[in-house]
Amino acid sequence: MAKWVFTFGDGKAEGRADMRDLLGGKGANLAEMANLGLPVPPGFTVSTEVCTYFYAHNRTYPSDLAEQVDAALAHVGRLTGKKFGDAENPLLVSVRSGARASMPGMMDTVLNLGLNDVSVEALAKNSQDRRFAYDSYRRFITMYSDVVLGIPHDRFEEILERYKEQKGYTLDTDLDADDWIDIVGQYKRAVKAETGKDFPQDPTDQLWGAIGAVFGSWMNQRAITYRRLHNIPESWGTAVNVQAMVFGNMGETSATGVAFTRNPSTGEKQLYGEFLINAQGEDVVAGIRTPQEITEAARLQSGSDKPSLEKAMPEAFAELSRICNLLERHYRDMQDLEFTIERGKLWMLQTRAGKRTAKAALKIAVDLANEGLISQEEAVTRVEPASLDQLLHPTIDPNAERKVIATGLPASPGAACGEIVLSSDEAEALKAQGRKVILVRVETSPEDIHGMHAAEGILTTRGGMTSHAAVVARGMGKPCVSGAGALRVDYAAGTVTAAGQVFRKGDVITIDGSTGQVLAGRVPMLEPTLSGEFATLMGWADAKRKLKVRANADTPNDARVAVKFGAEGIGLCRTEHMFFEGDRIVAVREMILADDEKGRRAALAKLLPMQRSDFTALFEIMQGLPVTIRLLDPPLHEFLPHGEHEIAEVAKSMGADPRKLADRARELAEFNPMLGFRGCRLAIAYPEIAEMQARAIFEAAVEAGKRTGKPVTPEIMIPLIATKAEFDIVKDRIDAMAEAVAKETGVRVEYQTGTMIELPRACLKAGEIAEAAEFFSFGTNDLTQTTLGISRDDAASFLGIYTAKGIYPVDPFVSLDREGVGELVRIGVERGRKTRPGLKVGICGEHGGDPASVAFCHSVGLDYVSCSPFRVPIARLAAAQAALGKGAASTA
Repeated sequence: MAKWVFTFGDGKAEGRADMRDLLGGKGANLAEMANLGLPVPPGFTVSTEVCTYFYAHNRTYPSDLAEQVDAALAHVGRLTGKKFGDAENPLLVSVRSGARASMPGMMDTVLNLGLNDVSVEALAKNSQDRRFAYDSYRRFITMYSDVVLGIPHDRFEEILERYKEQKGYTLDTDLDADDWIDIVGQYKRAVKAETGKDFPQDPTDQLWGAIGAVFGSWMNQRAITYRRLHNIPESWGTAVNVQAMVFGNMGETSATGVAFTRNPSTGEKQLYGEFLINAQGEDVVAGIRTPQEITEAARLQSGSDKPSLEKAMPEAFAELSRICNLLERHYRDMQDLEFTIERGKLWMLQTRAGKRTAKAALKIAVDLANEGLISQEEAVTRVEPASLDQLLHPTIDPNAERKVIATGLPASPGAACGEIVLSSDEAEALKAQGRKVILVRVETSPEDIHGMHAAEGILTTRGGMTSHAAVVARGMGKPCVSGAGALRVDYAAGTVTAAGQVFRKGDVITIDGSTGQVLAGRVPMLEPTLSGEFATLMGWADAKRKLKVRANADTPNDARVAVKFGAEGIGLCRTEHMFFEGDRIVAVREMILADDEKGRRAALAKLLPMQRSDFTALFEIMQGLPVTIRLLDPPLHEFLPHGEHEIAEVAKSMGADPRKLADRARELAEFNPMLGFRGCRLAIAYPEIAEMQARAIFEAAVEAGKRTGKPVTPEIMIPLIATKAEFDIVKDRIDAMAEAVAKETGVRVEYQTGTMIELPRACLKAGEIAEAAEFFSFGTNDLTQTTLGISRDDAASFLGIYTAKGIYPVDPFVSLDREGVGELVRIGVERGRKTRPGLKVGICGEHGGDPASVAFCHSVGLDYVSCSPFRVPIARLAAAQAALGKGAASTA
């Protein structure tokens, strides 16, 4: 016979802490606390396997479940000296959910189950407190009606508030026994009015209704959303915990509370939490009454005039402190506890690893290692790499009021507020006046670089997590919300419409790039601070990882940030980003408008010193660390103006014929530029572009080597290679420039020429390409597009639907699609290294900063990952966790 039910209580249990898959986190920890001899009200857990059965068999139960539940109820009755359903001495129970992953507030709870019109009188008699009995009964009716019968909690709150108003009461504690009896009658009439049936009186019917509701709540919208946000599989299911009631609402010697063994915001080693005298569990979190502090130190700090638990109930406080220390040492982690004190006796209702901020997680991990409770390796695995974002960017004060006007995608973390501007030129102009702005665009293009740089944050109505706005913002470390489709931007009118409100240029908004929210007005911020623990943990992480971590950096400022965050080189320098500034864009446009090679070379000669000085600065900052420079990649039309007005303006400033400019823009326009005239195709058609860039690189390497005394070994990367023949043609031009510069300067620069692998064909022909290429860098942004046939700029409209339906577990532009794109990466690595055993291989797409993708890169033997500078610490920690065997096991 299958075992579906597991009992606990009186110093022993049928479960243990390591059975959380079967018993859920709450059930496993209740069993563990019982085994430790702690005061846990007896009860039993209905396993997660019943939840799986329930959904697999059209919401029905195994045939032998009822018998096992009855036996467990009898066992709990023997331990408590009470009997479930008895008229004289009734056993009352709580029914709570408990999945294997903690899902705070997502699932449903029922307290005081077993009360009815008869047993409430027995409870009044046995407790000698009629008020307490009827207070418990009205709570049960409210919770059961909400969770099981589907009558909203508000319906009962309205009845209670109306009653208090009529009687002139302020607090629930003002009501006496007769008041609660009256309220119970009104509640029961409300249930009959809503359902057409009397409130259920049979305790067994009540219990099965509650068990069914808990299993049902696993599929409620709240739980589904929480699971999606936290990558919790639906298949895990939830357990149900049925536990003998203990009452915190039995007068002034009773209480209920929540405690953390350390401060969950700061990580400080101090008991932290709150409690309420004469209350039940939900009162603490419902915010109806102001809770009291647990310790006297916390009470003094908060300025509260209400006694702390330490002063009000010293014996219970001493016992709670002892148990907190015991549980933290036992679990070797900060614990989040729920407790009830019934007439002076402390009972433990829950323990679990406490949720904490990134700042607290760092401090707790380092402190626990220094205290000898965990090893340094374990400390490294205790901090979620992605959470480090919280430490590197300003965040919205958690206590601030949020007036949300729209929600988009959390494209780049951090928060920013400023005046609305709708053009990049305006952003730059206002920045020069010392004003803070948010750049709001339908979508951004490379021409918006200067405006994005000037803005505090970027907001777009189109585009996904790897759109131009998202990628560039992450690289700059600026907050970005993309794909906020509910916004309407009217450039001509200078307005942004959201949620029926019209915002004009100059109005202040706040964006939260960590949640995707757009907020009205200026919202208070918390500035990031990097603690000593950050450096300590990163040191431990670096000692364990095998993968090197580089940064994608296009400017000297990017490079300096990257070095500050521990980058071990530049894995991608996108040279085109250098072309959009000031005089450079004019020279680029002259080159594009030139009628012949001679004209193009004349324009490129103006760009050469600019490129050379950029590369010299990068090489100097990186002090001999590797720098990978990608030759020009985007299609040329991106550098040209669009629209009649803009063309006329640009033509005038250049002294060019507007018709010629318009004709050239039309000639270069493409239906699908992502697969068009770009990458190595430009270098093959116009070899002079590659020659100028290669010359700039080699001359900069000579110059930087002289200045720093450290030899520079540039890595030159040819983009969008599909065939070895393409690679050979471009490499010949690079080699010729190396020879020319060596002859002119007398200095021979050591260099490597490699390719960016971003086409499926390149992965399949990697063995052949590796005959000539000295390194590979997988450009997984484009490789994902070309493998899945999805344009990343247009995917926002349907990728959310795809992930919700489980077609892709997560957005493949955020976390690498291991089964498709990952398989091509694996093939590319294997075939490339078969030809060239020492082939250096890295990844330079946005996936380089995603922990699950970093774990995959470790597993396939890459040498390095490269990501935006602000994600370098995340990649360092993720690489260490992968080396320690704790890779983010995403399938996407």
